[in-house]
Amino acid sequence: MNKRKKNVMNIANKRVLITGANRGIGRAIVEELLNRGAMRVYAASRGPLRHADKRVSPLALDVTNAAQIQEAATRIDSLDILINNAGIAISDDLSKPEIIEQHLAVNFYGSINVTRAFLPHLQRSKGAIVNNLSIVALAGLPILPAYSISKAAAFNMTQSLRPLLASQGVTIHAVLMGPIDTDMTRGINAPKASPESAAAGILDGLQAGEEEIFPDPVAESLAEGWRNGAAKALERRFTAFVPQNMAKAA
Repeated sequence: MNKRKKNVMNIANKRVLITGANRGIGRAIVEELLNRGAMRVYAASRGPLRHADKRVSPLALDVTNAAQIQEAATRIDSLDILINNAGIAISDDLSKPEIIEQHLAVNFYGSINVTRAFLPHLQRSKGAIVNNLSIVALAGLPILPAYSISKAAAFNMTQSLRPLLASQGVTIHAVLMGPIDTDMTRGINAPKASPESAAAGILDGLQAGEEEIFPDPVAESLAEGWRNGAAKALERRFTAFVPQNMAKAA
């Protein structure tokens, strides 16, 4: 059973930026944000996005393009929540370095570079960062090893930033998803949750203040083991190594 914490992040009247917003889970999150009363949703994607709701502001943003990231950070003057959702998944066998590099460029460097660009906004608002990851960050999936490596790196980054940002009032959350019924998982033969239910689970977890969010049935089956396990306990122990002055300067 997933024991939720006290609600600490109300979506209503918040300004939210989500990358990879034009399809799949990203598009479903846009709709769920609107349903929960978000004031403004900056829907970032490489391709064009049109939406009838005036609260949605389409934003051209390739997370591998430093100039576009900086331009977006300049255009947006206030932000409460950043959702790093853009990602790629390509089947491989680790024999082609360029495939590994491509995954890291989008799934790891894309997330950390967008986070760094918008961190001043989130520091001012005492906001939240949500990194959409996968259960393969916990154990590599042999048919998607480069994807697994990139998600594991992004998860470690999330854990590392958490104590560094805590003193500034910025929370950071890792979404550990199981299979979701999107184009990305079309070739995977496994029970899949709908993007809409995953989007609701992600925002439920954010509103509950969960550090790791398990938004679907497959992921949820791992939640208790993770929260009470040795790896999570070790993460908590490691926070003691963060000097106070480093936490304030992060």
